[in-house]
Amino acid sequence: MSNDSNNSNNEWLNVDKVAEELSLKPVTVKRYAREGLLNGKQENNEWQFLAADIEKFKQIQAKL
Repeated sequence: MSNDSNNSNNEWLNVDKVAEELSLKPVTVKRYAREGLLNGKQENNEWQFLAADIEKFKQIQAKL
């Protein structure tokens, strides 16, 4: 849970949610994270991503 309820961009998303947001397969999201294309952190063998970083990636992806 985020302490800043006014800003959903501080929310942490899991691989499945990011895959859904970016229209990618979860395995692709994990590969992008390992290769440094997506900013994320790995805790207890699970990737987590900030919603703000995913929004930035979506904006860049839309320009390609």
